[in-house]
Amino acid sequence: MNAVAEITVIQQHLIDPEICIRCNTCEATCPVGAITHDDRNYVVDADKCNLCMACVPPCPTGSIDNWRSVPKVRAYTLEEQLSWDVLPGELPPEQLAGDGLTGQALAEPAPAAAPVPAGEAAFNSAQYNAALPPWSAAHAYTNLYGPKSAAKSVTATVTGNFRVTEVGREYDTHHIVLDFGQLPFPVLEGQSIGIVPPGTDAGGRPHHARQYSIASPRNGERPGYNNLSVTVKRVLEDHQGRPVRGLASNYLCDLKVGDTVEVIGPFGATFLMPNHPKSHIVMICTGTGSAPMRAMTEWRRRLRASGKFEGGKLMLFFGARTQQELPYFGPLQSLPKDFIDIHLAFSRTPGQPKRYVQDLMRERAADLAEMLKDPNAHFYVCGLKAMEEGVVLALRDVARDAGLDWDAIGPQLKAQGRLHLETY
Repeated sequence: MNAVAEITVIQQHLIDPEICIRCNTCEATCPVGAITHDDRNYVVDADKCNLCMACVPPCPTGSIDNWRSVPKVRAYTLEEQLSWDVLPGELPPEQLAGDGLTGQALAEPAPAAAPVPAGEAAFNSAQYNAALPPWSAAHAYTNLYGPKSAAKSVTATVTGNFRVTEVGREYDTHHIVLDFGQLPFPVLEGQSIGIVPPGTDAGGRPHHARQYSIASPRNGERPGYNNLSVTVKRVLEDHQGRPVRGLASNYLCDLKVGDTVEVIGPFGATFLMPNHPKSHIVMICTGTGSAPMRAMTEWRRRLRASGKFEGGKLMLFFGARTQQELPYFGPLQSLPKDFIDIHLAFSRTPGQPKRYVQDLMRERAADLAEMLKDPNAHFYVCGLKAMEEGVVLALRDVARDAGLDWDAIGPQLKAQGRLHLETY
């Protein structure tokens, strides 16, 4: 064994399994593919992690921001991390000293952050994802309830459970309203909560919380009540037609009015809407990624109805396989045309060509180019991970075709908190 390698100490990047809500933000953000997961834990590969910190700001819970001093040759393996229920503590100095580590070795500086990949050959949409909210966003409360908080969870009562898609063989999407009674649970549009399914897994361990975006505005699904809503899709068949039963989604979709659920959160302080007058919002989503878009749209609708908002533009690009699978299709049709500009893309309509949200974005290139130029315009993307790069590439093409300097605009979108990607 190389003696130098033996005594080198690294600051190993680790994810706290107690706090992590398995939202996939870290894995989606990591530019070097160092983060992976199984059905229980998200973990970091010490051999791939370059300590670039790209995953830290977007994490809604702070579970990603954990580090341990360990001998490089004894870094925690992926297999070890996948088996954890709690994060191990720092190795005691006596143990490090027992490994022959000197003060000089312990002071070994962390590797310098690697540059973010750039250029045509290594296009990385995540490099444009803002880690900051818009400057006019309201203050968000986070982590009021959770494993590391004074109160581990809060109990909410189900006050509504409505199907928002037609019943399909492969899917079923519900709009579920949760009421917190007299217990504080302040939220903003764009935040999420964690639902803790009851019971234990095959190993006898309590189930981890599952993350759901909030679908209602800040003053509740029903204004004046301490409640919120979430959009939950359960998949009934996999791609091979075999029946599947997702744990948390089926638990939620089967709840009845009066049932109670264990909730943690709220989470997220960046995917927040702008509040300054005449700020524009471009919303691009698929499936249940519509939840935060519904919340933002409803808050703007209520403001307009009360005469308290001067009016920025709202554009919505919403994709689903078919119209039957698109949540809230009916309510969307009733929104005034002068309030929101809606574009629906369906990729599996029989007899029709496949259309995706990025196709519609290119058709509305002239309008989007104006939005890209306007510092008051903010872009939100939520849905399947597969859409993320296509959407950002569409924005890039819109900019370039309009004679705009994407190399300048792209970083500005990130730095000014104007482009937010939340995919899974």
